Amino acid sequence: MSASLTPRFRSGLSLAALALLLAGCTVGPDYHGVPAVAPNAAQRTTFLRAPDATAATAPSAQWWEALGDPILDDLVAKALSGSPTLAAAQARITQARANLAATNAAFTPKANVGASAAEVALPGAFTNDKSRLSKQIYAENFDASWELDLFGANRRRSEAARDRMDAAQASAADAAVSLSAEVVRTYAELRVAQAHATLLDKQVDLDRRLLDHATQRFKLGTVGSQDVDEAKSALAQSESDTSDTGAQITVLADQLAVLIGREPGALDDLVAHPAPPLHVPSTVAIGDPARLLRSRPDIRVAERQVAAANADVGAHIADRFPKVTFTGILGLGGTSVGDAFNPGSLVALAMPQIKWNILDGGRTVALKRNARGALVEAEAKYRGTVLDALEDAEASLTRFGSQRIALAKAAESREAAEHLAGLQVQRAQGGTLSRADALKAERQALRAKMAEISAGGTLTSDFVAVEKALGLGWEAQK
Repeated sequence: MSASLTPRFRSGLSLAALALLLAGCTVGPDYHGVPAVAPNAAQRTTFLRAPDATAATAPSAQWWEALGDPILDDLVAKALSGSPTLAAAQARITQARANLAATNAAFTPKANVGASAAEVALPGAFTNDKSRLSKQIYAENFDASWELDLFGANRRRSEAARDRMDAAQASAADAAVSLSAEVVRTYAELRVAQAHATLLDKQVDLDRRLLDHATQRFKLGTVGSQDVDEAKSALAQSESDTSDTGAQITVLADQLAVLIGREPGALDDLVAHPAPPLHVPSTVAIGDPARLLRSRPDIRVAERQVAAANADVGAHIADRFPKVTFTGILGLGGTSVGDAFNPGSLVALAMPQIKWNILDGGRTVALKRNARGALVEAEAKYRGTVLDALEDAEASLTRFGSQRIALAKAAESREAAEHLAGLQVQRAQGGTLSRADALKAERQALRAKMAEISAGGTLTSDFVAVEKALGLGWEAQK
């Protein structure tokens, strides 16, 4: 290197060294996590409203398997792999990843290759004589630029994009939680409706026998027309209930089909082959509040949104500081086509540039203020999400415990009704009770059985609500 270039070279080294030192500076608030929202709940080893039928042991992510129904297990698996809802959530993850990659591209130099041919016409004032200059210029060039991230604006934007990608992933997990719960709830309702349909067929048969008996006694003059009318009304109501239940079964099967990504009618085989209602396990593992706060994806979504908003604040703060860009141009050109390929016509330019937007009408300050407002909003939403999650869990556990008791009472009522019906049949056979009274006792026993099935279905729905409130159904818990 010649001596004449040494001072310039040293100046370049000094500028580069200063830029490298400044490049390590990242302005704005660093993210240190969200503020504590429910410290007491996070430290408790049990839920406040946990009933006796629950345990504080770690729950399973595939909680529906505890119901012991292979058909249900298959439906949930199909839903998690074929639901349009989850496909849309996965597409949002892909978009977030692409946005992160595009944001990270700001750290790399930009390069362009081009060629041009131009006609230049200059007035005589730009030449030695007074004649007009007209020339053709041919050139090809390579240019590159690199903006130093001196104050971390690009780093903050990369943080925000990464946080939003994490939020998209958590949002997809939250969709899986809701979807699995909805599949189990709908399937449970279907099986309850099928059990009701079977009992309603028996009730219709009993009501017809009661109507026949009342009609015969009316003809004999032992009862009035009121008994016949009452029997007709009861039969009509039972037949109406049977029709409504059949329609409900069809609707529930179509809802299940759509949930797993199939068209209505795809699960008509479930309608043609009834199965018993689901039975909730005697003991349900629910973990503790701290596990819930870690497991619920919607809480993770809210937390990642806070992190992204915090990074946005840093990016807007960094925008208030100067920006340094290095630009280099290397080209060949001249007044003939051959000059565009002649190494002797090489043109080279290296140009560092500094920009500081000191007058923008307050736009940068306003954007920073807006970002801080968005951060405050994100933190408020996070607090609300945590509190709602805890309330959701405690309320679902309360309903679950209460319904356990309701189911036990319904079972007691059904047992008493069946015992009475048996006694009434014996008395009718012995001639000490009318056949109509025995039939009515049998009908009452059927109604008690349907009430017990309904109570069991409600308990299953409450069980589903508990598992959903715990944020299960998207990955194995650790």
